[in-house]
Amino acid sequence: MTTIPQPQIAPAHPNAEPGTQFAVHNPATQEVIGTLPNMTANQIAEAVAKAAAAQVRWAATPVRDRMRVFSRFAELLCDQKDSVAAVISGEAGKPEAEAMSTEVMVVLDTVKYLQNHVPAFLKPEPVPHGNPVMKLKGGTLLREPYGVVGIISPWNYPFNLPSIQTLTALATGNAVVLKPSEFTPYSSLELEKLLRAAGLDPDLLQVITGDGAAGAALLAANVQKIVFTGSVATGKRVAQAAAARLLPVVLELGGKDPMIVLEDADIDVASSAAVWGAFMNAGQTCLSVERCYVQEKIYAKFLEKCVEKTKKLRIGSSCLQTKAQAGVPVPQDSPESEIDMGPMIHERQLSIVQSHVKDAVARGARLLAGGKPLTQLGPNFFAPTILADVDHSMKIMREETFGPVLPVRGFKTEDEAVALANDSEYGLAACIFTNDRKRGEALARRVQAGTVMVNDVLTCFGISEAPHGGIKASGIGRTHGRFGLEEMVWPKYVDSDRMPRMKKLWWYGYGPAFGQQMGGFIELLFAKGLTKRLRGGVKSTKSYLRRRLL
Repeated sequence: MTTIPQPQIAPAHPNAEPGTQFAVHNPATQEVIGTLPNMTANQIAEAVAKAAAAQVRWAATPVRDRMRVFSRFAELLCDQKDSVAAVISGEAGKPEAEAMSTEVMVVLDTVKYLQNHVPAFLKPEPVPHGNPVMKLKGGTLLREPYGVVGIISPWNYPFNLPSIQTLTALATGNAVVLKPSEFTPYSSLELEKLLRAAGLDPDLLQVITGDGAAGAALLAANVQKIVFTGSVATGKRVAQAAAARLLPVVLELGGKDPMIVLEDADIDVASSAAVWGAFMNAGQTCLSVERCYVQEKIYAKFLEKCVEKTKKLRIGSSCLQTKAQAGVPVPQDSPESEIDMGPMIHERQLSIVQSHVKDAVARGARLLAGGKPLTQLGPNFFAPTILADVDHSMKIMREETFGPVLPVRGFKTEDEAVALANDSEYGLAACIFTNDRKRGEALARRVQAGTVMVNDVLTCFGISEAPHGGIKASGIGRTHGRFGLEEMVWPKYVDSDRMPRMKKLWWYGYGPAFGQQMGGFIELLFAKGLTKRLRGGVKSTKSYLRRRLL
């Protein structure tokens, strides 16, 4: 009898204590990948203290030396890309090819961006003074690291999200204490391992493991900023806890992203984009196409194309492929060739998707593909689903589904499409498909979202120069690009007077005429018309000669 290869059990975390372990499971097979500790509040506070001590040294390290660590990290990640992708796939369930393209490659591009831009970003920046009275002062803007940045990261992109945020924080002189999801902690531990191998002080990046209690303990610890990615409900609790300490936050809370397909769009291209945008990572992406609006003239043809392409998708997991290769029967729905879509992360998330689909069908939506769990593959597989004739009374169009569902409805005019797209509490991203680029860009200005893509979906996240973040319930602040760098520093303005031996005109010694003289100054600087300004100059003249009391 052929033996089925079992996943290698990862060693316990070095901080593990008896009785405080939790298991990490492969979402496709439910097999245990490894065990890690539910770290205590005291352990987390100690990790923050270690990071704080290391941060002082790191902040004093020249930027070029920091970038040398980043260069080595990128080299190691590039060399070990296959093994890192396998770790991501094993605990998140996504195809390894998808882990490579949407996680590893994005992180490597981020490193290149940081190397190219951080040195100039951190240079002291002169601040010119427009007010003539202030011309005798020199102003300089400095960007200072916060200290220890606490990062709470989700399970859907377990390598790229924590890596991008961690690398940005480190590049700008901070230390990081990172709390990954308890469903996908090993990807963050890979990040930690690679950075340490690249020469990073081990205390500068502390990965803490555990469930929601560990995240709460991190919020209560002595961190100086929190970066949280997750649900709106949890994000609100994070914001409330941070507000009690006046702790600055970045919150990326997901979305209900709309796709608008205009009648002049290439239907073949747009339908392929919709299918990939809705089902990539089993729809568990904050930037997924969660609402699709198609102009009535091409509505039926667009649906036909989407259904045709959806039925060609290969569902399964690399673990199931391993079994097939070992001679164990595998359902036809999971071919041995490379898969397109893997499982969902857990049954709770699958049940949300199923409830949204049932609600839509009960309210009149047409089910054109999928719509049910693929139990023959495992408890966490859900068939990629297409719903037609949906409306905004349905949960599928109002609540974040976070699963492999493409709900589609028609529209008549551009105004109607914009109104539908903006009819949401979310505002993370959106996309518009049209063969008229100017038309698409004009429409993009009317859509309420942090990012609007014209003739593409999702890939805005992979553009390191572009800010990522939303409005409304989609969150606060930005990651990526210059705006992401600004989130990791606080601005310090240094003002240096060039006349240190001169007392200033506005100091004490006001006297009865001082107000009139200052009024003259205001007229000299700001009055409309040359005559009024000259008159103000005369009024202010005596202020130069007045006697100072102090």
